[in-house]
Parts: sequence; structure tokens; C-alpha cells
Amino acid sequence: MIDARFTTDQGAVLVLSGQGERPAAVELVGPRARVAAALTGRGKTWRAVLPLRAARWGGPELPLPAGTYELRVTAAESRETLPPAALPLTQLGTLRAQLDGWTLRVGPPIDPAYDSGEGQAALERRYATRSGDLENAVFFESFYGRNASCNPLAIDRELARRVPGLTRYWSVVDLSVAVPEGAVPVVEGSPEWWRARGSARLLVVNDWLRRRFARRRGQVVLQTWHGTPLKRLALHRPGFDPRRMAAVVRESRRWDVLLAQNPYAARILGKAYAFLSRPVWVEGYPRNDVLTTGDGAATREALGIRPDERVLLYAPTWRDDRDEIVDFVDPAALAEAADAVVLVRGHSRTLLPGRDAEGPRVVDVTGFPDTSLLLLAADALITDYSSVMFDFSVTGKPMYFLVPDMEHYRGELRGFYFDLAAHAPGPMVRTHEELVAALASPNPSAHAERYDAWRAKFNARDDGRAAERVVTRILDQGFVDI
Repeated sequence: MIDARFTTDQGAVLVLSGQGERPAAVELVGPRARVAAALTGRGKTWRAVLPLRAARWGGPELPLPAGTYELRVTAAESRETLPPAALPLTQLGTLRAQLDGWTLRVGPPIDPAYDSGEGQAALERRYATRSGDLENAVFFESFYGRNASCNPLAIDRELARRVPGLTRYWSVVDLSVAVPEGAVPVVEGSPEWWRARGSARLLVVNDWLRRRFARRRGQVVLQTWHGTPLKRLALHRPGFDPRRMAAVVRESRRWDVLLAQNPYAARILGKAYAFLSRPVWVEGYPRNDVLTTGDGAATREALGIRPDERVLLYAPTWRDDRDEIVDFVDPAALAEAADAVVLVRGHSRTLLPGRDAEGPRVVDVTGFPDTSLLLLAADALITDYSSVMFDFSVTGKPMYFLVPDMEHYRGELRGFYFDLAAHAPGPMVRTHEELVAALASPNPSAHAERYDAWRAKFNARDDGRAAERVVTRILDQGFVDI
């Protein structure tokens, strides 16, 4: 029998102990993170200390992402090991944890009094319509708090450089999300989160505002969005749904300013969200500045990739009819056939339900915080209908379009704003074999004219200074005090 307890003596940890020979290994294995125990003891008793935190990509140690983890105890000899006694839901400062047999459940550090429908309703009433002065602060949220990235991150970095004393809050799903230096993480649904969102003078987001939001007098919402659209969205999605249409209009009325990468995106987003009489800033994408000013050496090093290795980034979009990343590519087989390291990047919507891909020369980077750095590190992009194509083209590097389900996606799931086949700046393939053949015999000149036209249309403002221009407009219009 194994004894178990949670403690915060060494930070949030799970301590296991038992009698007899020390196990060969003790691990916690989750879909996006795993940790190994420090083992001590010989002979009569043993002890295993499992830190409930992990470091990835060379970053700092942070609490484990919320989710379910398997507790694995590998005995030194082949014999049955009984699971430890259950531990109730326990607050451990940076997270909550509960042990049930071989299963550990980890959650964000929200007081149970607020982690309910009634508790959240009470916080909504308290903070969403509160009176009083606004705080000279910015509230950032990217992809519903799953990471600190995209256009909000680039704007944060430029604001921090130019207004170093400005308070910057970042909305996060839990404290496993790394936030920029000097920023204050606020866990979604906590009293601090409600207060920060309800009192910050400026909100910078890249997707819908969740939960109840009543914009207070003087508050400004800058909607940066998260990509130039190929696939139809919002009011333009297939099928007439009055509830969806009402929700779209209600959401866009919360925004004061919309950021667009290019004039094409400004036109599409304005119509798709009925955002027709308010300012649209066409300034390029701040997240793409690094694509002209940086290099991928540091990212390759963090991922354990040699400078001379070929790197392919596989980054498909999500599908409305499935939760996890599409399985059109066997990354290990692709890595072997192309003699390359394959980075697998699932869409942000597949981060929580999916699991990391594994295999020789395969690195799952779905949980990597900043897609732009991956684009710098890659030698070529493999995608389908993802807006990442409009960002990667800033680099001028080759793109390949793997589209085995194009008719279904275009005709039934979403539809397109333009004919991708007629304008794609790279080969379009239907099968793994066709993809391998295209990668083996690259012919950039075959798509050079299309690539030039693509960049002229979609990347004219992606010149490395988009964040500077956006922040200048924020400051000139007095959205925050300097």
C-alpha cells in the first residue's frame, strides 16, 4: 500500500511513500505535460516527491496545466502495486489537486466558493456593473487565456517598452500559462479576474469576450482578431441560425476598435461582424513584426533542434466536426520520408482536448506559447485552410497545402472567401505520398508569381513596425495615460 499526501513545504507537491524496495520510477503523465519524482530510500522504506509544476521549451517552472494526469509507479520488480489512498480536493496555492487511485486531477486555484454557477453569478453582479474610477491598466487576453501570445503579446511588449509603469493584466486559464515579464496573471473566473476586466481602461483581446461583459463608461475594447480569414466566419458561416446571428451582433457591439492585417481582412471582418460604422485599423499584424526583425535560432535551441536540420511545421486549422487535431499526417513517417524534424502545431481550440504527438524527430508544439517564433524556426509550412498561411508568407519561405477534405470543408463545414486552389502560393496535395513527393522536389519558381501577388495583397503592412503603429494610435487617442 502506498501512502500519499499533498504539501506546500517545497511548493505544491504530491508525496508518496511506501515500504519495501524503492520503485524504479514514479511519474505523472498528462496530455500536455509530464513530471518525474525525486526518489529516496533504500531497503525498508522509500519516498517519492512529485512537483506539481513543470518547465517546457526552456522556460520557467510553472504549475501543471489543468487536466487529468495518470500516476505511474514502476516497481523495481515485476509485481502488482496497489494504488494510494484517495486524497480530497485540496487548495495548494497555485493550483487545486485531487487524487483518486491512479488518477490526479489538477485545476486552477479558484476558491471553491466561487467555482460554481452561483459563485460566478455573484462575481458578475459585483464587478461587471460596478461604479468608481477606472484603473490606468490594460487587460490582455489571447485565445481565451490558453496562452499569452498573438497580437496582444506584441502590443503588450511595445506598451511595456514605451509606458513601463503601466499595469498590465493577463487573463489565463490557470497559472501554467506564462505571461510577459512585469505582467500580472489573473485566473479566469477569480475575483481578481473580474475586477481587472471590469476596471481596466483598455482591453486588448483577439477573440470573443467570454461571460457577461458590460463595458463601463470610458472603457475601450481593442479587438485584434487572430488571422486574415480564408474560411467564412460569423454572419457568413453556412446555414441560417438566428441565435448565432444575434450572438455575433451582440459580441461586435462590445468592441470599439478592430485591427486588421490588410484591407482585404478589414472588409471581410467588418461585414462578417457587422462592424461597419466604427474604426478599423489596417496596420499589419503586430505578431508578425518578429518575422522580419528576428531569427529562429533561439527557438530551435529551445526545441532541441540543430541549426543544420530541416524543419517542417505542420499547422492545420481546427474542424467544426471534431475536437482534436486532424490526422491527415503521420508525423513520424513524414519526418523519416522527408529527412526532417516535424513540428506539430494544433489549433488553439485543440490544445485542451488533444494530446501531444510523439515519435522520432517529432516535436508537438501545440502548447508552445508563441506561433510566430515557430514560423521563424521552420524551413517550410504544411497547412490546409489555417490563417497561418497569411503570416508565414511574410517570411517568403515555401508553403505546402495538404487538403484531402477540401470539398467537405469548403462545401459543408465552412466555405471560403476566395478560391484557394487558384491563388495558393505553393503546391496543393491530397495525400501523404503527394506531400512527400512535393517536399522531395521543391520548385519555388512554379509558384513565384502567385507568391509575389499574395504578399502584395496580404502582407503590405507586415513590415516589422505594426506594434509600434498600433501603440502609437493607442497613446495618441488617450486610451491609457502615459
